[in-house]
Amino acid sequence: MGGTVTFARDGHVVTVTLSHPGKLNAISAGMWQALATGFDALAAEVASAAARSPRCVVVRGADGNFAAGADIAEFPVVRGDEAAVRRYHTAIIAPALRAIAECPLPTLAAIEGVCVGGGLEIACNCDLRVAAAGSRFGVPINRLGFPMAPGELQGLLALAGRAVTLEILLEGRVFDAAEAAAKGLLTRVVPEAALHDEVAATVQRLCVGAPLAARINKATIRRLSPAPAPLTAAELDAHFAYAGSRDHAEGVAAFLAHRPPDFTGE
Repeated sequence: MGGTVTFARDGHVVTVTLSHPGKLNAISAGMWQALATGFDALAAEVASAAARSPRCVVVRGADGNFAAGADIAEFPVVRGDEAAVRRYHTAIIAPALRAIAECPLPTLAAIEGVCVGGGLEIACNCDLRVAAAGSRFGVPINRLGFPMAPGELQGLLALAGRAVTLEILLEGRVFDAAEAAAKGLLTRVVPEAALHDEVAATVQRLCVGAPLAARINKATIRRLSPAPAPLTAAELDAHFAYAGSRDHAEGVAAFLAHRPPDFTGE
């Protein structure tokens, strides 16, 4: 379970860096847990010392990529049976995404390279998303034999809407930044060489505004946004029943063996 998530403060800005060398920053279970812990700590800091707290958070990936989804190599260990699958998605990933979405500070995803699967889920739960033109997006988990969990689907659905979300999940296609912007997934797209300067300029605009106003805007918008009713226990049972299917086992096994999956619908 490799990879790291670092929270580094410089003045008014906290930079969160996803790093998993050699794996395009694929997000391990430990990294998801570090995200939840770190963002929860930021929220607690704001609640206890708002005047001295940071003013914005930048989420980025190391070494030229944002994040290539979850670390599938650890799936046989952390998602080995139906109970483990359910725990992984509801007790490890969902709390991290919820902590990002509910962060009282403005959040900015600075995206370059690969931003797929769990990486896109993280970006969707940030307030703003600035991407380099060469970035790539998508959620190709249909080839892994499983659906997107409810706690992960909510951010994408709220941002992109029903039609785009269905297209992304049913086709499993990876697409470029221009298309991601056209689908409503991005705030701005800039040339590769301009990403650093655009992120810095965006951070400057976020930081010169009144911090209290920013926090109140976020809280009020969250309160006024329609929230779906939570899935019932029976609905969650029905969703996670796929974990015992042949197709789920085949999808993960095929990925790890670097071969095409042979799905049968079972």
